[in-house]
Amino acid sequence: MTATALRERGAGHDLRGLGRLTWLLVGSQAAFNVGFFVVLPYLAAHLSGTIGLAGWLVGLVLGLRTFSQQGLFVVGGALTDRFGPRPVVLTGCVLRVAGFAWLAVAQGTGAIIAAVLLIGFAAALFSPAVETEVARQAVRHERATGTPRTRVLALFSAAGQAGTLVGPPLGALLLLGGFSAACLAGAAVFALVLAAHLRWMPRDAPGGGSRGGPDDGSHAESRGGTGATAGRGRPWEGVRALLAHRSFLLLCLAYSGYLLAYNQLYLALPEEVERATGSQTALGWLLAWGSLLYVLVQMPAMRWIGDRLSRRAVLRAGLLLLALAFAGAAALTPTTAAGGLLPSAVFVTALTLGQVLIVPTVRAWVPDLVDGARLGLFTGALSSASGLAVLLGSMPAGALVDRGGPAAWLVMAAVPLAAAVFVPRPPRTRAGGGRARA
Repeated sequence: MTATALRERGAGHDLRGLGRLTWLLVGSQAAFNVGFFVVLPYLAAHLSGTIGLAGWLVGLVLGLRTFSQQGLFVVGGALTDRFGPRPVVLTGCVLRVAGFAWLAVAQGTGAIIAAVLLIGFAAALFSPAVETEVARQAVRHERATGTPRTRVLALFSAAGQAGTLVGPPLGALLLLGGFSAACLAGAAVFALVLAAHLRWMPRDAPGGGSRGGPDDGSHAESRGGTGATAGRGRPWEGVRALLAHRSFLLLCLAYSGYLLAYNQLYLALPEEVERATGSQTALGWLLAWGSLLYVLVQMPAMRWIGDRLSRRAVLRAGLLLLALAFAGAAALTPTTAAGGLLPSAVFVTALTLGQVLIVPTVRAWVPDLVDGARLGLFTGALSSASGLAVLLGSMPAGALVDRGGPAAWLVMAAVPLAAAVFVPRPPRTRAGGGRARA
């Protein structure tokens, strides 16, 4: 089916043939983010205010949560390859329920740290397993119907952003009953996700390794693994193949540049809002605008641009938008507060549009670079590597934020521009499913 025909028949028709498992994964992604963001935005205030932890200790707790989640994605991905997605997803849900229930009653520093680590590790199991399986299903749907896999992955990303949009205001309402009420509500959401996967995720849901069987049909590069049976070998064989995979490592560098730039929503943006308005009251509205914009434009954007350009071109366009977000903020940032929130609004808007192009494109690209038996390992490694880049890059970024001014924004604009240089050559398929155009 031609790209023109795909565009004409619309997204609703394209997604009509999605199986129950795909819709389960999409729905659970939204619910997972609702349950998470009911609590996360208010965790620091709870730790410093109600519990009375020192600022450095609050920072340590939050840092440990990030490490136990993002840093360990590669573990969840490898386990998905070995055992299939169902047991990994179910274990992640159980740990999330336990972690949030524990956090609801934790008072001592040790108990709080343990609960937060449990919450983070739960996501390190759940997220790469779900992302790996939805990528497999998107590839299958593409081959069965001709619908570009990026549309399914765009739907998945938009669902996650919808959860991010709903979670914080719901959490604010729940906080009227106390922080424990928000934590228990989050635990209840994850219990529902657990029940849904127990009921509807097939016991023989495909995975790599000993349970996965043959390759799911992704186009693996000749350098990327040794075929569908690769997942049955020793774990370090997969790691060795990963470290030798030049195209994948370049993609990791490009994606790391994106995530480091995107992280400035939580580092540079609050400082700019404070500088411009004297408070951070408007920060929540700006973040909500970014999530709403993402949900509104994700599917149309990928339908319009994903069918026309190669994945390499789409990814570079997204990184260019990130650079323009920083450059626009630099150009509009006045020396006083007279400019108000215009620089921040431009920054959030351009950054979100860049994210819209980058996230589903990268998720669609990974199955083209690796055989199906190692898809979980590579999917998890992508997140772990980018999380490490954010950890290492946050200190110099924070130093730039402290200096402030347009020059700081311009320096940070160099990050996505440099990332664009590392984008590897296009895979054998276009974002729309046909042959890639350079």
